[in-house]
Amino acid sequence: MATDIAALVGITVIIVLITKFKLHAFLSLTIGALIVGRIAQMSLKQVLDSYSTGVGGTVAGVGVLIALGAIIGKLLVDSGGADRIVDTLVSKASPRTLPWAMALVGAIIGLPMFFEIGLVLLMPVILLVSRRSKLPLMRVAIPALAGLSTMHALVPPHPGPLAAIGLLKADLGTTLGLGVLIAIPTVIVAGPLFSEVAAKWVPAEAPDLFMDTNGEGRSGIAPRRPSFAITLTTVLLPVVLMLGKALADIFARDGSAVRHVLDFLGQPMFALLITTLLALFTLGRSSGMHSQAVSKSVGDSLPPIAGILLIVAAGGGFKQVLVDTGIGQLLAQGIIHSGLSPLLMGWLVAVAIRLATGSATVATVTSAGILEPLAATMVGPHAALLVLAVGCGSVFFSHVNDAGFWLIKEYFNVSVGDNIKSWSLMETVLSVTGILLVLLTSVLV
Repeated sequence: MATDIAALVGITVIIVLITKFKLHAFLSLTIGALIVGRIAQMSLKQVLDSYSTGVGGTVAGVGVLIALGAIIGKLLVDSGGADRIVDTLVSKASPRTLPWAMALVGAIIGLPMFFEIGLVLLMPVILLVSRRSKLPLMRVAIPALAGLSTMHALVPPHPGPLAAIGLLKADLGTTLGLGVLIAIPTVIVAGPLFSEVAAKWVPAEAPDLFMDTNGEGRSGIAPRRPSFAITLTTVLLPVVLMLGKALADIFARDGSAVRHVLDFLGQPMFALLITTLLALFTLGRSSGMHSQAVSKSVGDSLPPIAGILLIVAAGGGFKQVLVDTGIGQLLAQGIIHSGLSPLLMGWLVAVAIRLATGSATVATVTSAGILEPLAATMVGPHAALLVLAVGCGSVFFSHVNDAGFWLIKEYFNVSVGDNIKSWSLMETVLSVTGILLVLLTSVLV
């Protein structure tokens, strides 16, 4: 009986600590793991050993990838490469196609960057583009935010998808390929299409926050910006390498030289390491940054991700306690016997945790930990689809317990109600569209 209720009590404690007492998610997950273990009648030493094993395994598998992704993102900002991408795409768009261009901008910027970094980078671009184009703010903002948020939820190397891939033992290349495939129509529906509705509901104009930049909106520190082609090649390199590995595993003959090379290059850590080293030159030295500036950019990229790393690590520890107590297996059996689709259940669990905690990362990691035993019974690409289902649920209806909600509200200078009718509903449209596409894909593969 104690084992049956341990997970429920542990998750409830985590939610209450984060929402009611505003305790950091790292500490909340750690305390929740200890409570689960003790209720399940593990000794304190067993609980601590289990938690430590989970933390170590998660950091070893995901931590380096998160750090490399942060370095690439910071170099992209400091070199002015991000602005190069934005300026090039926007300059080629008419007022009619500008929302579609902004969705593409958000998606491209979202590929190598964490959500918070991409959000801060995109804000001056969104506001300036809206002012220059005379389009309503939401026609420009919603597509860009949809592109950014969809990448954050569905496409590695973001922390949430990476952690879920590791916990659910999904193939990274398959998840990446299916994630991109599902992300494209999801961005279209939640971005350019929904922005027409959001602009009518919230007819706001862009505030004057960034007008002192003379329309440039630049955030880089490099003397000159890298070219569009070089920047785009650098950003997309890890995606191409990991997709190459996935395609080689499907089409190349086992043991062939092509498969061997692509399998090696497409390993996540190696793909991101190659990209990081390339970015030091293509985004750093080639843009005129001297060695000290490049080194500073790399150093400055790491402190902001400390909190993310700790949350992901603690989520791994919480997961391991669930596994070692056997709770996860009980929950998985309950889901199987309930008759509900495992993909739908993964989405619903992530939605519940997202609504309660406001954190997409906590929702993803906790849900993946709970569903890990179930994933072991899934064959082919269905474990990857479970990762994507959880990712979709993790971004459902951002509201007042989400830091991003307040950041967007203040930047846009809108009321709480208007922010709910625009940003929060956009996240909901994204989440629902994504899970419907995941369920449809599961029928076809």
